Amino acid sequence: MASTETKTAADAGSVEAGLDALETAVTGRTPLRQTFTGKILPPLVATAVVLVAWQALISFKIVDDPTKLPSPADVGNEFKNAWLQGTLLDYIWTSVSRGLLGFLFALAIGTPLGLLVARVKFVRAAIGPVLSGLQSLPSVAWVPPAVIWLGLNNSMMYAVILLGAVPSIANGLVSGIDQVPPLFLRAGRTMGATGVKGAWHIVLPAALPGYLAGLKQGWAFSWRSLMAAEIIASSPDLGVGLGALLENGRNASSMSMVFEAIFLILFVGIAIDLLIFSPLERWVLRSRGLLVKS
Repeated sequence: MASTETKTAADAGSVEAGLDALETAVTGRTPLRQTFTGKILPPLVATAVVLVAWQALISFKIVDDPTKLPSPADVGNEFKNAWLQGTLLDYIWTSVSRGLLGFLFALAIGTPLGLLVARVKFVRAAIGPVLSGLQSLPSVAWVPPAVIWLGLNNSMMYAVILLGAVPSIANGLVSGIDQVPPLFLRAGRTMGATGVKGAWHIVLPAALPGYLAGLKQGWAFSWRSLMAAEIIASSPDLGVGLGALLENGRNASSMSMVFEAIFLILFVGIAIDLLIFSPLERWVLRSRGLLVKS
């Protein structure tokens, strides 16, 4: 009998050791070569292919009108001139600072609003459909009333960002909370985690994947809303952001400037995703054992 118990304990110990080994095997730093070939090289190759195809359209005179499609060299010269004039970073900072600050405001409003809608049935019935409708409303629709209400100033820009981003953040959090297993909530109540404490320690951590998806969508709406506001409501008092640069290129019939603005807008969107949201996603997945390193 004793030998059987000893054998069972040994088997359990070996299983536990195996599980521990399995967990520790996935930790460790990814080799630089693997990171380069898996994450850095593919977008570089894709960019090179696009540039070659673009130049081919010009070289073989498939598109021979520079007012419709400038060459990569013309767009590169536009970047070079903006850099030498010291305006390139100003364009980026003007828009990025507005976008990030407006997104933080939207985060501060959308998070408690999402909690309220998710946890209070009357509030969900009252304003839940309104939030969904606002989320589907094009951001550009808010620019004219915002200009009339607030004038051509930064407050108008932030108002457009809030109206575009808050519904996405709130709906993302509502969706995440709806997917929280009821067992978690009951266990939290049993341990005394109710009210604000339960929301902070139980609901928000459990709803984090859906909430993060809402944050990503909220940032996308923030950035689009800001670009729409800068294009439509350009003014010398507002400075020249990326949207205003795009509009200036259109007014000057300069396709190289238009492409410069488009590439900068695209670059900022990719950079924010890689620097902020992708690390957050990896952290959430890793904390739940869903991200396995090879």
